[in-house]
Amino acid sequence: MVDYGKYYSSLANNIRASDIRELLALIKHRRDVISFAGGIPDPKLFPKSELADISREAILKYGDEALQYSETKGLIELRETLSDFMRRMKGISADPEDIVVTTGSQQALDIVARSMIDPGDIVVTENPSYLAAIGAFKAAGARLVGVEMDDNGMDTFKLEEKLKSIYSTGGRVKFIYTIPVGHNPAGTTLSYDRRKHLLEIAEKYDVLVVEDDPYSYITYENGVDTTPLKALDRYDRVIYLSTMSKILAPGLRIGWIVAPREVARKFELVKQYLDLHSPTLTQFIVLEAIKKGLVERMIKVATPYYKSKRDAMLSAMEDYFPDYVSYTRPIGGLFIFARVEKEGFNTTKLLEVAINKYKVAYVPGAGFFVDGSGYNTMRINFSYPTHDEIYEGVRRLAQLVKSE
Repeated sequence: MVDYGKYYSSLANNIRASDIRELLALIKHRRDVISFAGGIPDPKLFPKSELADISREAILKYGDEALQYSETKGLIELRETLSDFMRRMKGISADPEDIVVTTGSQQALDIVARSMIDPGDIVVTENPSYLAAIGAFKAAGARLVGVEMDDNGMDTFKLEEKLKSIYSTGGRVKFIYTIPVGHNPAGTTLSYDRRKHLLEIAEKYDVLVVEDDPYSYITYENGVDTTPLKALDRYDRVIYLSTMSKILAPGLRIGWIVAPREVARKFELVKQYLDLHSPTLTQFIVLEAIKKGLVERMIKVATPYYKSKRDAMLSAMEDYFPDYVSYTRPIGGLFIFARVEKEGFNTTKLLEVAINKYKVAYVPGAGFFVDGSGYNTMRINFSYPTHDEIYEGVRRLAQLVKSE
């Protein structure tokens, strides 16, 4: 019998499974369980017919090129199209040479981590923060420092206090990682004043900002400013990440990074050794989907569709949750984050009870916190379940909260 353990790297030995993906695998075939655990779009919105036509057209139009190896940085035609798309949709001015196409935004996080972090380096995040980003940064050896949040996102005054403390003891921060709009998991959006303050802090303390923006294309309230940090950045300190996963289809696995030219070149070199390049065919599919206006039409369809689900979940929570449960009211994104102020309530320990007794699933909040807290919190997704499942699932969650 071979002892494979002695062959593993320290990374393989220390890495742990994603709580979310393990949970999704566990309940995938449980038809009796209402799942609020995924962060996935509703497949009813997938433009299957249009994408089928575009896929066929891409192969016929671009021929051998669509099925061949391509440039690591991404197809120049796609990078030019993304440059125009971001300028029109987000006010971001990005030269195509400053863009690196990635295999989903998760690869973008991995590239940033591999390119920027050495073991022991400090990365500052919101607390809580995106679980897969935490995993990517930890895998690269980062020491994570969390900054408290409120209804307006990261508290930038507390951010500055953290930076002062780190620098006073001889530490140095590699970058600040933030999800300004439709935060995952917190459901908050960083206020405009705090966005400007964050950029001023980054310049003052000579630190980069990694802006993760998968959700700002789908927002639910008029009059709320969702201008990306990248569009406000006068100092050239922001590295911007985004993806087609939430606004077109996650199975295409197309994301992108916008970075200063020198940094983009370094990211390109790192990506060479990860996958050579992102899939050529899906790059052409996304290129044509943007040029034909499909992506913008999808955004217009998805926004009211998900807003109605968000409103249904907030209404159900108001009806069923006891007053010792607080929860966010997101203006964008796909999640509501709930906090149970009840002695000893532990969403991690109660998950199995929730699934098997109450037939409802959520993501325990503790994994999103970099300081070991959050055991009384849970992330709840509203994009995937139906309206009826939302009302019934929240009712079951309320039973769990009141009874266990």
